[in-house]
Amino acid sequence: MRAFAPLLALLAVISCANKELTEPRADLGNFGLGLNIVVADNVQMVPISRPATVEEWETAMQLAIDERFGRYTGTKAYNLGIAVDGYALAPPGIPIIASPKSVLVITANIWDDAAQLKLNEEGKQLMVFENLTPEEVIGSGLTKTREQQMAALAFNAAYAVEQWLMEHPEWFAAVAAAQADAEMAEMLQALSDGPAPEAPAN
Repeated sequence: MRAFAPLLALLAVISCANKELTEPRADLGNFGLGLNIVVADNVQMVPISRPATVEEWETAMQLAIDERFGRYTGTKAYNLGIAVDGYALAPPGIPIIASPKSVLVITANIWDDAAQLKLNEEGKQLMVFENLTPEEVIGSGLTKTREQQMAALAFNAAYAVEQWLMEHPEWFAAVAAAQADAEMAEMLQALSDGPAPEAPAN
């Protein structure tokens, strides 16, 4: 049970943090979250950092992605793949003089699930920090637990992924156009299969 205690603590913190997700959804067409794949096997920790396990990072990112992209109710499934590349969780330091900041680096990829097609040619690397608040000015290592830092970074990383997707409307517009064409083809087919018009009465 002790082995699961850190994960349980992290889950509780992330659940509370994600309640603050109030901004409106981005315009991603008919987007629906398919697979949510997060790997952290090759994550690198900055030497001056609180430690975190591979499992903790994978859990934190999966929950953050689910929370943000689970809001989308489109019927077209897109798979997201996230690699956790590196991180630093600020330890307690001397205020102002030595107050390191927390940072997370990830690489994101997206696939069209039905077509089994990767939409981005190269993985998009994103770096995020904790939000700047009066607490973070003196270093979050003095004011936040390790779990709170991870939750905040994962939350901001998921937001950064959403912003990246917004930069590529062509990924979603193409799908919307294809669906419109398919619907038009179905309508035309239905009309052509309808009953023949009656002959005019003599």
